[in-house]
Amino acid sequence: MQKKYEYDAVVVGSGPNGLACAIQLQINGLSVLLIEGAEQIGGGMRSKEFFPGYLSDVCSAIHPMAAGSPFFSQLPLTEYGLEYINPPILAAHPFDNGTSAVLKPSLIETAESLGKDKNSYLELMQPIVENWPKIAADILGPFKIPKEIFASLKFGLSAIKSAQWLSKRFQTPEAKGLFAGMAAHSFLPLDKLSTAAVGLVLMANGHLKGWPLPKGGSQALANSLLNYFQALGGKVQTNWMIKNFSEIPSARAVIFDTGPRQLVEIAGDHLPSIYKKRLGRFRYGPGVFKVDWALSEPVPFAASDCRKAGTVHVGGTFNKIASTEKATFNGKIAENPFVLLAQQSLFDSGRAPKGKQVLWGYCHVPNGSTVDMTNAIEKQIERFAPGFKDTIIDRRVFNTTQFESYNPNYIGGDINGGILDLTQLYSRPVLSFSPYRTPAKGIYICSASTPPGGGVHGMCGFHAANAVLKDL
Repeated sequence: MQKKYEYDAVVVGSGPNGLACAIQLQINGLSVLLIEGAEQIGGGMRSKEFFPGYLSDVCSAIHPMAAGSPFFSQLPLTEYGLEYINPPILAAHPFDNGTSAVLKPSLIETAESLGKDKNSYLELMQPIVENWPKIAADILGPFKIPKEIFASLKFGLSAIKSAQWLSKRFQTPEAKGLFAGMAAHSFLPLDKLSTAAVGLVLMANGHLKGWPLPKGGSQALANSLLNYFQALGGKVQTNWMIKNFSEIPSARAVIFDTGPRQLVEIAGDHLPSIYKKRLGRFRYGPGVFKVDWALSEPVPFAASDCRKAGTVHVGGTFNKIASTEKATFNGKIAENPFVLLAQQSLFDSGRAPKGKQVLWGYCHVPNGSTVDMTNAIEKQIERFAPGFKDTIIDRRVFNTTQFESYNPNYIGGDINGGILDLTQLYSRPVLSFSPYRTPAKGIYICSASTPPGGGVHGMCGFHAANAVLKDL
């Protein structure tokens, strides 16, 4: 007699990958329950008022990967409440002389702004921008023979290099610095192989889909995904922190939008000991120290283009950023850290009271560090925006321990779900032909600890869902 199940699939965790997995399964006719431990769905996409009237984003703020996601971009999210805002300058990178390099929506305009490096930038980025829509789904997924072999190979020959090596294509400090800021999103030393890939993908997505912010906060992106999932007939249960596999309603498949550690804690009794040992060898990278500010006015950047940018990368030259990122990766506190800033309220007036601003920012720190980086971060901003400290009304800080308490997936403050170096890029969480399947029948993992890794793109969840569909 065939066993009866309450659901076809249960997804544990409602971050971008959990939501993507649940939607893909529901689209394909399965009955799906989405379980979230917190009161609010969204994982890294949540937004919150840390100060009355100032709406900030808890983790992710700017969404080039969501806008360019091969899966999310196909969903009718605008019909379910999502509205993207694209700043005129996607990202700016200030220098000590009061100038800045910029990433603009236009590939040509960005190249022209780089002076002597115009042709070098075009030669590097134009083929990637042209080919990315054809190769994105394969690149942002598990290792396999891609459909567009030659286009993927051409991308791979540049992507596999270190950012330090690829930056040699450029002559000017502006182009080198701009690329350093992009590649530093990898959380890795810039002399590591594959760090170039992160920079190339972010810049290509900018030229294709922009670096948008969701109107009303990142929570609006999460809510639109949830609204669509529920419109398809999906069920959701919040404020239910799963501690043991026995708590989960019966289902043909259970998919965990959690890290390897949480998977073992919850479902360890169902997993072979060898697999658990392999999961135990999974490596985590640097964490983040984050600050949210309430400001009396916009950040007074010396470089005017920084005042028109949604994102600002604060760190100076390529060599300075490379030095601080390497020190952080090796467990040292950087005196002058690389700082990532988002200026949402410049473009979304509902984020702050009239005439005021909200500013979001973080720097990388060693995994698990509880060192207060507030002064170091503000000193770096002041360096490129004299008078910044005078605009501060209030601030709220978040160290690595607090990040892990907020989201158990962020081990030691690692919001990337594990190191994204070459050896762990595709072997996430273990080396396997199908990294989303566990050896236990009906148990899967779909978090950022699976390919292609961190970022709000939903592709880990999409590929995990397809593995489930194939099995069922």
